[in-house]
Amino acid sequence: MSTARRVLVLGATSAIAQAVARVYAAGGARLALVARSRDHLATVADDLAVRGAEVVLQRTVDLCQLERHRRLVAEAEQALDGLDVVLVAHGVLPDQKACQDDPRRAVASWDVNFASAATLMEAAAERMAVAGHGTIGAISSVAGDRGRADNYAGGLGHRLRGTGVTVVTIKPGPVDTPMIAGRKLSPRLVADVDVAGRRIHRALERGERVVYVPGKWRWIMAVIRALPVRVFERLEV
Repeated sequence: MSTARRVLVLGATSAIAQAVARVYAAGGARLALVARSRDHLATVADDLAVRGAEVVLQRTVDLCQLERHRRLVAEAEQALDGLDVVLVAHGVLPDQKACQDDPRRAVASWDVNFASAATLMEAAAERMAVAGHGTIGAISSVAGDRGRADNYAGGLGHRLRGTGVTVVTIKPGPVDTPMIAGRKLSPRLVADVDVAGRRIHRALERGERVVYVPGKWRWIMAVIRALPVRVFERLEV
């Protein structure tokens, strides 16, 4: 029986997802890839195949179509002959001012970053719980540690305790990807995408419940969480 890891990557064309997938490819993993852009996805799939992966499924899907999620995960499970890892890596970084001016933009970003991610995780958890094993990784952000609602992944992980399924909440700081292009950030705070990919891969394989990428953000956010609200609100973060 093959021991190659069976990995479903949702949002496979994102820079961080590609970095993680490259590490899995080097280990000969079997991959199912899902993204919005057919051409971009085909390019990513070809690259991963050259690096050693067996790409068994490519699907171009708008992941905001929630009704497709269960069928999509089931299709990937069948193509891979099981699921060892599901990485939920799609998302957007909306313009705050634009969202304030147009509530429809805000709702659209919530649909992508929360609603679609949550239902995909539920669909994956459902299949993995039946199988009795697996790891779900959800890419969040260090920004969620203060001033925002608790991450959905933590609650799902608690609910799945004892099923053999582990949920890994991934909290990157700024990573050198197109998502942060044009933003004024200190180079000291921006991580290399391949370094981030290797750290996330390690966390998924170890089943770490929460991982900060890079690790220094655990301590930075611990300090920020400890600040009084009035002090925090004065900070330009």
